[in-house]
Amino acid sequence: MVRELTYVGRRAVEWREAADPVVASAREAVVAPVAATPCDVDSMILAGYGPIVPPFPIGHECVARVVDAGDAAGVVPGDLVVVPWAISCGGCDRCAAGLTAHCTAVPHMAMYGAPIGGAWGGLFADLVHVPYADAMLVPLPSDLDPVALASASDNWPLSYRLVAPHLRARPGARVLVIARGSIGLYVCDIARALGASDVLYVDPDPEHRKIAASYGARTAEEIDPIPHGFDLAVEATGRVDALALALRSLTPEGFCESAGNHFRPGELPLLDMYLTGVTLRIARDNVRTHLPDALSLARTATVNPGNVVSTVLDWETLPEQLPHPHLKPVFVRDLP
Repeated sequence: MVRELTYVGRRAVEWREAADPVVASAREAVVAPVAATPCDVDSMILAGYGPIVPPFPIGHECVARVVDAGDAAGVVPGDLVVVPWAISCGGCDRCAAGLTAHCTAVPHMAMYGAPIGGAWGGLFADLVHVPYADAMLVPLPSDLDPVALASASDNWPLSYRLVAPHLRARPGARVLVIARGSIGLYVCDIARALGASDVLYVDPDPEHRKIAASYGARTAEEIDPIPHGFDLAVEATGRVDALALALRSLTPEGFCESAGNHFRPGELPLLDMYLTGVTLRIARDNVRTHLPDALSLARTATVNPGNVVSTVLDWETLPEQLPHPHLKPVFVRDLP
């Protein structure tokens, strides 16, 4: 039996035993996480705001070492890999179109860390089964630090997708970031590296604002709407009032990306949106599609994702330390 960390209630997790994962077909693999971190949504779940009744295995961001693999898995034991959070086959029409978070070979919302589209376990586990290893797993380049890129399963490539396509379409765009966790800080780093002419980061946490400032962003504890102020707004708070603020601050035909998990309802400024002609996307991210480009950016000297890591902790401290509020703790074991 192996251990998997299980969310049992507000600010409470514990190790529970699970069956040993095995490789049962040529495309499968079993991996052992070596650097794992909570996603911003995990922090909301741990605080008691999640929509799913516990208990369930938690965790969906890690770099892992392959311990067993089928002949067609595309990896071999010993490889260091990123494990994307969404389960995807790589061969269905949606996967072929880059919609890997909407794979038709598995139930809708199939993922690690929450039992929405089936029971796939979590990545805070001693061992993890990967059903489509050849399609899902991405080797971590040898010059990248597993601790700095522990979030490559979700938040780092998500942040890349939130800004990179827009800055390609609008070089020098002005970017507003309203955030509460790691996603907004990664966005600041990536936006600056990709040529944004102005980045304003809004967050009540002074420590977060210091990190954003180190990435070259202007910062504010709070703001009023800035009409026609920004070409792109990124909201990553889970608060509808923050989303409304972002929408009211866009230029005509501006774009708002919402990466917040909105577990609570609220009202949007629909008339303002209509009159300004903005576009709003609230999207479950297709991480596997964007991961190679996001890792390529991480290999350059223009970004520093490791600056968001708040603390590095031993794997065995997960039950005690994970429930405590941290920006981006990384739990490690058996690092190369």
